Amino acid sequence: MKTLSNAVMAVLLAGGATVALSQPATAQKQKKEEQKGDQLKLSNEVRGPAAQAQTALAAKDAATAAPLVAAVEAAAKSDDEKYIAAALRLNLEVIQPGGPNNANLVAPLDALIASPRTAQADKAKYTYQRGVIAANAKDAAGAMRFFEQAQQLGYNDPNLPLQLVKLKMDSGDIAGGSAALAKMVDEQMAAGQKPSEDIFRYAIARNNTAKNPTEARAWMRRYLTAYPTAKNWRDMLVFWGIQPQSMATLDKSQKVDLYRLLRSGKALADQYDYEIYAQWTFDQGLPWESKAVLTEGKAAGKIPASSPDAGSLLAAANKSISNEGSMAAVEARAMKAADGKLAASTADAYLGSGEYAKAIALYRAALQKGGVDANAVNTRLGIALTNSGDKAAAKTAFQAVTGTPRADIAGWWIDFLDHPPVA
Repeated sequence: MKTLSNAVMAVLLAGGATVALSQPATAQKQKKEEQKGDQLKLSNEVRGPAAQAQTALAAKDAATAAPLVAAVEAAAKSDDEKYIAAALRLNLEVIQPGGPNNANLVAPLDALIASPRTAQADKAKYTYQRGVIAANAKDAAGAMRFFEQAQQLGYNDPNLPLQLVKLKMDSGDIAGGSAALAKMVDEQMAAGQKPSEDIFRYAIARNNTAKNPTEARAWMRRYLTAYPTAKNWRDMLVFWGIQPQSMATLDKSQKVDLYRLLRSGKALADQYDYEIYAQWTFDQGLPWESKAVLTEGKAAGKIPASSPDAGSLLAAANKSISNEGSMAAVEARAMKAADGKLAASTADAYLGSGEYAKAIALYRAALQKGGVDANAVNTRLGIALTNSGDKAAAKTAFQAVTGTPRADIAGWWIDFLDHPPVA
C-alpha cells in the first residue's frame, strides 16, 4: 500500500468525490481495440461504421462520430458487437464539447462492466468510474458498492481506500469509516511508513464531532506516536482538556497537571501558556511553581520583560514565598501528622519548586497515611518520578490511577513517557 499523502488527503476533505473521470479509451487504446478487432466476430453492418467511428473518435470529432456510433449500436446483436458499441459510446460521451455528462456515461459503463468480452482489469477501471459518478451524485451507498467491487476486481489506486472512508463517514457510519482508516494507518505504521498528519487530524475531528471520545483519543495516541512534536503535543492536550468546550471537562487542578506535562516536555507555546499556568498554580497556593514557570518563560523569551501581568504575578509569588518561610518545619509536621493531607500539599510545593526527591517521599507518605485523594496523589507522584528520571516507577504510579478524568490524565503522562515531545 502506498503512503497516504497530502494530495490524497484532498479526497477526504473535499465536499464530494473530486477525482476527474479519465478518458477510458485514448487514441492509443483505440489502436489496441483495432488490433483486438481482428479477434472479434463482427458483421459487415457493424465493422464498417465502427472503423469509421474509431477514426473520428481518435480525432476527437464528436459530430462525425455520433451517427456512426448510433449505427453500430443499432446493428449490434452479438456480445462482440455490443462490446464494441458500448466502448465507442463511452468514448464518444467522454469527448463531448464541454466535457462528459455523467448521466450519459452510466449506460455504456454498465454495459462494459457486464460484457463477457471486457477484460477484468478494464472492468475494475469502469467499476471505479461508476463509483465516482455515484459519489458525485451524492449516492454514498452506490459509490461504496462500486468502489468495493472495483477493489475486488483488482483496482489499485491510493485514493480509493480514502474515498471509501469518506463515504462511510459522510453516510453517518463514523465508526466504520474510522475502523477502516485505522486499519490502513496501523498497517502503514507497522511497515515503517507515516501517513500525512492531516489523516490523523481528520479522524480526530470526525470522531470528536460524532461524540466518540474514546475513538478520538485513540486517534490522538496514533498521531502522537507518529508525529510527537512539541506543537502536536500542545495542540492535542489543549484540544482534549484545556480549552473551553474541550473533549474532557477538567477543573483547574486537573488542567494544571496537563500544563505540567507540557512544561516537562518543553511544549509550552507562548506567553499565554506560561502566564495562565503560573496564575492557576498561584491560585492553588503554589507560589513556588508560579515563580518557576514565570522565570522559565522569561528565560525562554516567551514572556516579555515588560509584561505587566507576569511582573505583578511574580511579585505576588515572591511575597507569598517569603511569608511561607522555610518548608523544612512544614515537612516535619507533615511526616508526623495522622493523615496524609499535609504531606500531599507539602509535596505539591516541592514538586513545583523542582525538589523531586522530597516530593516523592512526601507523596508516598501521604498515600501510606491515607485521608487523601489517592488518584490525584498518584498522578503527581508519577509526575515527580517522571521529572526525576525514574520512568519505570512513574509508569507504576500512573497505572495506579483510576476514575475519570484522573485515569485519562495519567494516560497522557504514560504516552508522554513512551513518545515525549521532540522539536
